[in-house]
Amino acid sequence: MRFFAEDLLSALLEAAPRPTCEAPRDARGLYGLVDHHGDLRYIGSTSSSDQTFYERIHQRHRTGSEGMSHYFSAMYNTGRMWRDRTDPLTKADGDIAKALRNEFVVDHCRAVWLPLPDTADIARLEAEVLSLAPDHAIAWNRRRMQAYDEPVDLVEATLRRLGWGAREKAAIERQRLRFLSAMVAPVAAPAPKPAATRQTRVTPFPKGPFRFFALDVETANNDRSSICQIGVACVRPDNSIETWVTHVDPQVDRWVFTYLHGISARTVQGAPTFAEVLPVLRDALNGATVYQHSGFDRSAVAAACGHCGLPVPQWDWRDSVHVARAAWPELRGNGGHGLASLKQHLGLMFEHHDAGEDARAAAEVVLRAEGVQPVRTQPPVQTGGVTIADDEDFDLIEDDNTVTVVHEPAAASMPSDPNPLQHTGRHIGTTEITQGNIDNNHIYLRNFFEEFPADAIGGSNRASAARREIAVDWGGGTVVMTDLDGQKKFFRKRGWIREFFERHGVRAGDMVTVEELAPYSYRVALQRRIS
Repeated sequence: MRFFAEDLLSALLEAAPRPTCEAPRDARGLYGLVDHHGDLRYIGSTSSSDQTFYERIHQRHRTGSEGMSHYFSAMYNTGRMWRDRTDPLTKADGDIAKALRNEFVVDHCRAVWLPLPDTADIARLEAEVLSLAPDHAIAWNRRRMQAYDEPVDLVEATLRRLGWGAREKAAIERQRLRFLSAMVAPVAAPAPKPAATRQTRVTPFPKGPFRFFALDVETANNDRSSICQIGVACVRPDNSIETWVTHVDPQVDRWVFTYLHGISARTVQGAPTFAEVLPVLRDALNGATVYQHSGFDRSAVAAACGHCGLPVPQWDWRDSVHVARAAWPELRGNGGHGLASLKQHLGLMFEHHDAGEDARAAAEVVLRAEGVQPVRTQPPVQTGGVTIADDEDFDLIEDDNTVTVVHEPAAASMPSDPNPLQHTGRHIGTTEITQGNIDNNHIYLRNFFEEFPADAIGGSNRASAARREIAVDWGGGTVVMTDLDGQKKFFRKRGWIREFFERHGVRAGDMVTVEELAPYSYRVALQRRIS
C-alpha cells in the first residue's frame, strides 16, 4: 500500500482532536499535538517499532522531562506548572508543579493520530509531511515557539478538579515565583541589542489625532499568518487620509501569491518580522476603530499573533463591506461589494493588492458611505466566535452585531421591511446521508457540485487546496471556512461534520440541504427522513 504525504498531512489537519489518554495503545504512525487554544502545533511519529501512540503522546510528551523532546512538558513548563529538574533543593515543590502540569494537559490539551501499518516507512513519511506542513502546525517542532504564559483560568479549573489543599497550593505558588525569578535574570541582558537593531527598520507611524483607521494585509501563501505587507490608512478629523505601509518578513519558504501582489522573499529581505511590527501597531491603534474590507485581515493578524505566541490585540474592528452593502444595495448580485467592484462603481483610484492602496480604498469607501447615509456602529466584531468568509469580491454574511445602517426617514408610501437583515437562502441541492458518510464524517455534494464557484474547488488533497474558500454555516458556534475537494466532491474540512451529525442524531437515509446565502456563503441543514 502506498501512502502520499499530501493525503497524510490533510488527514492530520482535518482530524478531530481527542484527549491524550485516548491515544491507541496498539498502533503506530503519525500524530499531532494540539495546544490549549485548540491549534495543532507539533507533528511527529512513533520513533520505534515498540512505541505506541499512547506511550509517545500520553506518557512521553505529557509526563516526560521538560527541556527534552517532550513537547507538552516543555511548552507548559511555566508559572505554577514550572520546575527546574536539575535543582535538588526545589525537587519537592517541583514534583508537585509537574504533577499539576500533567493534569493540565489531560484537561485542556488534545492530540490527533493517524495509524499506519508497521510495514510503512514511517520516518520517511514523517519527513515528507513536515516538509509540506504549514508553519503554524509545526510551530513547536525544533522549539520554534517559546513556552506559553500560564493560562491562569485553565490552571484554576484544573486545581478545582483536583481539590488540592493549602500545602500543594503553597508549593506551586513558590514555583511560580521561582519561575519569574528565573525568567528575568539570565536572559534579560543580551535580548535588547538585536531587537533594537530590527526595530529601527519599522516605519514610524504617523502622529494623530485620527478619527478611524482602515487596515489591509497581503500574505505570502495560503497560511494566513504569512503576512508580508501591512497597510494602514489613517483618517484625520478633516477626513484627509495618511497611509502607513511596511513590508514584513514572514520567514517562510513558500511564496504562492507573488504573481498577485509582486512581493517576494527578495522584496522582504531585511524587513522587520511581524513580532517587531506588532508593538507599533498595538500602540497606534489601541482604542481606535479599525476597518477591514471583509474578515480576512482580522483573521490574518490573529493567525500571525498565534504563530509568534503573542496575544491578539483587542482592536475595535469594523467591516467596510457591511458599510458598502448598506450604502449601495444595488451592487448585490451585480458585482458585489468587494474592492474591485467598488473601485469601478465609485470611481476610486488605487492599485489593487497593495496593502497601503487597499487600506486607503477601504477608508474611502467608509467616507463615501458616510456621505450617502449615516452609519451607526453596534458592538464591535469579536476576535473569537463566528469566522466570516474572506474574499475580495463577494458579500459577507449579514451580522447584526457589527454595522447597522440608519436610513433617512422614508416617504409614507414606501413599504418598510420589519427585519431587513434576514435573507432567504437559495436552495442549491439536497443529498442523502449514507452510513459511509456518518462513519467517515463527510457529506457528498455530487448531485449539485457544479453550483459551487469553480475557484473554490481544489485538488484531491490539502496541498492542492483552492485559493478561495467558502463559508459554511452549519448551526454550530463558528462558521467553517473551507474549500471543496474536486475529486471526492465534498467539503475538504470535515471536523465540524462529526459534530453536526452527532448534534442532530443523523441516521443513514436522512437528507441534508445546502442553501446559498450569498456568493461564497452557504448554510447546511438537516432534513429528517420520514419513516
